[in-house]
Amino acid sequence: MKQSTTIRNRLKTPLFQIIQLSALIFAFIITSSGCSSYQTTKSSSRLYFNPDTVQAGQFDTGKMWTFDYPPVKYFEQTYGFTPDQKWLDEARLSALRLSGCSASFISEDGLVMTNHHCARYALDKVNKPGEDLPDSGFYAPTLNDERKVDGMYADQLISMKDVTAEVQEAFEKGKTDEEKIAERNKEIQKLQKDVWKEYKKSEPGDSIYTQVVTFYNGGKYSLYVYRRYTDIRLVFAPQLIVAYFGGDYDNFTYPRYDLDVSLFRVYQNGKPLNTEHYFRWSNSGAQENEPVFVIGNPGRTSRLLTVSQLEFNRDYSYPYFVNLLKDGMDIYSKYIDQHPDKKLEYQTRLFGISNSYKAYTGYLGGLRNQYLMARKKAFERKFREAVDSNPALKEKYGSVWEEISKIQKEKADMYEKYQAYNVVGLGRSGYFNIASRLIQYAKTMEKPESNRPEEYRGAALDSIKRKFFPSNFNPDLEKMFLEYQLGYMSSAFGTSNEAFNRLLGGRTPAAAADYLVGVTLLGDSSRVAAMLDGSPDAILSSTDPFIQYIESTQKERSEMEARYQKLSAQEAAQGQKLGRALYDVYGTSIPPDATFTLRIADGVVRGYEYNGTIAPPFTTFYGMYNRYYSFGKKYPWYLPGNWPNPPASFKLSTPLDFVATNDIIGGNSGSPVINKNLEIVGLIFDGNIESLPGEYIYVDTYNRSVAVHSDAILEALSQIYHADRIVNEIKKGKIEP
Repeated sequence: MKQSTTIRNRLKTPLFQIIQLSALIFAFIITSSGCSSYQTTKSSSRLYFNPDTVQAGQFDTGKMWTFDYPPVKYFEQTYGFTPDQKWLDEARLSALRLSGCSASFISEDGLVMTNHHCARYALDKVNKPGEDLPDSGFYAPTLNDERKVDGMYADQLISMKDVTAEVQEAFEKGKTDEEKIAERNKEIQKLQKDVWKEYKKSEPGDSIYTQVVTFYNGGKYSLYVYRRYTDIRLVFAPQLIVAYFGGDYDNFTYPRYDLDVSLFRVYQNGKPLNTEHYFRWSNSGAQENEPVFVIGNPGRTSRLLTVSQLEFNRDYSYPYFVNLLKDGMDIYSKYIDQHPDKKLEYQTRLFGISNSYKAYTGYLGGLRNQYLMARKKAFERKFREAVDSNPALKEKYGSVWEEISKIQKEKADMYEKYQAYNVVGLGRSGYFNIASRLIQYAKTMEKPESNRPEEYRGAALDSIKRKFFPSNFNPDLEKMFLEYQLGYMSSAFGTSNEAFNRLLGGRTPAAAADYLVGVTLLGDSSRVAAMLDGSPDAILSSTDPFIQYIESTQKERSEMEARYQKLSAQEAAQGQKLGRALYDVYGTSIPPDATFTLRIADGVVRGYEYNGTIAPPFTTFYGMYNRYYSFGKKYPWYLPGNWPNPPASFKLSTPLDFVATNDIIGGNSGSPVINKNLEIVGLIFDGNIESLPGEYIYVDTYNRSVAVHSDAILEALSQIYHADRIVNEIKKGKIEP
């Protein structure tokens, strides 16, 4: 593509020559002791710190504060800023929760901002024949052009109520751990249903969603009420390559050059929603060393787990998921390479798996970092000392750590075979799942109709039959996953499982996959439909190899599942005791683990040391073009459309992305970054590679959230996309007539 004169001239300037940003391609080696920033050993036999002297930091459990218990005094002491209730309410009501992401209102006419990677589902849904919106982007020049996204919703938190006493009282009614959990869950369902009914009386036209949120593993419970908006329309999304500039190579890294933003609008009664609660746009954007606040919904952290639970994750569950995700990533990549016409259909799934793989690799690397684990042990040691020093607390909670440790050992003994028996989820072939569901169907249909569940009677039964065969069943992909699954099962079972030995028939996993796909009936929707229309006995006596395997291992699988579920219930019950102990000792001075509910995370815009140099607090569009030319204009550093030839008025010095010390994790994607004046200064879209151990410990020396700068959003909308109506709406906070 022809290089513009504007860009060519700027490349000759001293300013551009000074700005030489090299790629941060950080290989997170999971067998090392962690990030280079935390490197503590030079060999496995010698530590370069004394574990006994390591102390837990004040904020090791993070800064994801709840709106139930905002740390107002801490904000005042740290930033000289005291948010009042009006400020907190405005922040809460201006924020939104999407499916898996966060968002916010940014105009009184229902304009909503989130990330592009939170909009990929929407782009797929509104894509019309002949379009390729996930790649090419979208802009609605008028209100009439905004496209409704079926199935999309946005939740606004309108009420919070402490229901700790009710839930804990129900929990104590149970005699066994399983009964305690059942009683707790029963009470939670009742509370949610009762409050939903009350709101529907006063607001019958609104969509209301209620949720009891568990804090501190059960130390506190809150009942949240959301107003759910269901008419959501797409307004703007840039091209995928611009939003995901650098692709998976740059994912979880910094310096970064992504315009990861998308815009939607909430409608009510067919018109743009009129809302008094929205974030205004800052005229100056984020500034270095400025206190900023992230208002969003962090998904999950494990910071309050015991050391034995973290060690189980380190030695068993995380290695399993890392390998599972790596193989899933390889399978989808290979399939897309072999079937380029299917790229649009499967690339979003591949992005999600790749993102999870990099995240779990980072989590695992952090757990293998001996210094960080020493800090976790120090926190637990201090916590246990506080419990043991109080006779009442010791009597109630003193044995919790030992009980949880015993559970981890039992889980470890069965973990590999438990996963091998599992037939549902990523890494599992649909053939096993179809076989399992067929057997369940047949055994249910053997019962008299009056004894069957309602969905297995009359017209409902016809619906089950129609929807039984997976609509997205892909024989080529299923065969690839089958080969992977057989390989894992072979490793887990060895030669001890007779049913599995018969399934393999002495073949390698690859050869067995070829053979089984060739002889099974379960990849043919018409044959499966015929089995559903036939007798239950015909299914149960079928010679199909997958049905035979599932049927012959039913007893072992059921026993394994029951045993694991019992251990999980015991762990949950002990975890609730631990949470109550934690709350009794620390109260709300430390925040609870993330629960994909609304939090406020404070921080400061600040760079950090990395890779032997310093990462600047901001990147600019200059850096984006540097990457574009340095990598020869090749994917994933390619620039589409009119990006390679921007107008002369386009300011390359505009801050593009920035980093801050705010505590975030998955689920925070799309969170607004605001200043003390409740003004938008940025948009969270990622964390750096050093933030990944934040799954279980927060250390702000190197942990950084990564955000799109508010100035970059306006500059791109105005100069590249010519989205003047949206720029004006953002600046004025409303639609201009």
